Amino acid sequence: MTTLLTVENLAVNFEVPVRNHWPWTPSRTLAAVDEISFSLGKQETLGIVGESGSGKTTLARAIVGTVPVRAGRVLWDGADLARMDRRSRREVRRDMPMIFQNPVAALNPRMTVGRIIAEPLRTHNPDVSKAGVRARVGKIMERVGLLPNLANRYPHEFSGGQCQRIGIARALVLKPRLVICDEPVAALDVSVRAQVINLLRDLQRDFGLALIVISHDLSVVRAISNRTLVMYLGRMMELADTPQLIAKPLHPYTRALISSVPVPDPAVERARSRPILQGNLPSPFDPPAGCAFASRCPQAQGDCTRRRPALETVAANHQVACPYHGQAKRNSCQDIQ
Repeated sequence: MTTLLTVENLAVNFEVPVRNHWPWTPSRTLAAVDEISFSLGKQETLGIVGESGSGKTTLARAIVGTVPVRAGRVLWDGADLARMDRRSRREVRRDMPMIFQNPVAALNPRMTVGRIIAEPLRTHNPDVSKAGVRARVGKIMERVGLLPNLANRYPHEFSGGQCQRIGIARALVLKPRLVICDEPVAALDVSVRAQVINLLRDLQRDFGLALIVISHDLSVVRAISNRTLVMYLGRMMELADTPQLIAKPLHPYTRALISSVPVPDPAVERARSRPILQGNLPSPFDPPAGCAFASRCPQAQGDCTRRRPALETVAANHQVACPYHGQAKRNSCQDIQ
């Protein structure tokens, strides 16, 4: 598979001022993303999962360049984005749009749907005629399941699912190569979620897209992704092909995430063992020197709090950051729907 995007040891820090202190009190450093590495092939889908505060969205914004990177590199077709000039960077930026979690808040309420979808086209291709813009907008609206004659309406006249389709149309109007979806179905009803996921899969096939799908819901990731990256407190815990990760999770945190997903069969759900994580979540302002998950891990050893585990390749396309991954019972979750 040809590699489209490569992320190498990416790290992002934020300097946060200390409130209710003297003006000269130094700010505190928050490690939002800490040495994340992965690659993404053309027409591949990578799922990124983890609980709130694990750094998923910050990682996505660092990839597209909307937050500064402390260390590491982002390579697009083998070229380092940080070393590109402004014009080249702009050309790459049009190839990696984002779809956001809140479909209503992501749309300008003062603009018509047609203008919202056409905005990227007018920005990056100003030479396109008005008739050409209208034709492209109408075509992409029809492709995502919206009637072209709705282009003169405003976002408040649409449902949440329709607003997300508008966001998808805006992302695809420039025919990009990669689309980053930040919790694309989290704010939608269950039935609408399935429709949007199926739409993304169809669009990926038709347009030849690569996708990065961020979610805290493993059932969403399983339905759409080829590989899954598990994050915790800004660090990478496990990376594997999605069927393999679901069937044989190796990291204790991955198993905890899988066990938290409800099974639609009531009898199976009642009989399941649902372990609850103990301990406190470490502060991102003072991350542990050892394993980030050690304070909540049921199989933590003495050196887990002192030594940061290296990312170990245990099988083909399967990496895990836990030296004791083979000592625990491996529970699968084949019933996730």
